[in-house]
Amino acid sequence: MKTNLFGDAVPVNKCFGLNKIRERGLNYGTSVLNDAELVMTLLGINLEKAMNLINIINGIRGLMDVSVEQLAEVKGVGNSKALALKAAVEIGQRIAKTKAMECPSVKTPDDAVNYVMEEMRYMDREHFKALLLNTKNRVISLEAISVGTLNSSNVHPRELFKVAIKRSAAAIILIHNHPSGDPTPSREDIDVTERLGEAGKIVGIDVLDHIVIGDGKFVSLKAKGLF
Repeated sequence: MKTNLFGDAVPVNKCFGLNKIRERGLNYGTSVLNDAELVMTLLGINLEKAMNLINIINGIRGLMDVSVEQLAEVKGVGNSKALALKAAVEIGQRIAKTKAMECPSVKTPDDAVNYVMEEMRYMDREHFKALLLNTKNRVISLEAISVGTLNSSNVHPRELFKVAIKRSAAAIILIHNHPSGDPTPSREDIDVTERLGEAGKIVGIDVLDHIVIGDGKFVSLKAKGLF
């Protein structure tokens, strides 16, 4: 019997498939591996267990929402492997955030999206955030404003601009996600944007755009002429 990284015994006949996958990853890079093969490589488990895990969490993106405890309950996973999976997810998120922060200023909607896409694309509730900018459009901070369905009752100008004034922001980019994965703006999205834009004029802080985040996609209301 051979053992994996966690010291678990793995039958030789099952190591063969895993070794082939590892060899392919070493020769061509991990991007050529599918979801199950990545899980196999990370945890040192066979294809059947990897596919079972992915099915239970409803696809690889389920790793964003499931807890270590829930993963550990899956047959063939356990605490060590569950922790390894969640640690891998956390590393990916931190790399994405670090890469985003390397952007010196926000000049386009893509620049703003780079700050939040990996963090917000998988959220299962609507999160409304504000990207605060200085006079040179450099990022001051990303602030959470509200959680829940976006409407005029839970996104109040007072809360948004209180934070912006405290941070001495010169401009704001509004950002929120659609848990459905479809970033098409709703009528309510447009109405809230217009209301906050008018409030911004009163306090002297420009609302430059409102970006709706989907699953790997986004819509800029400014670019679409909706604001």
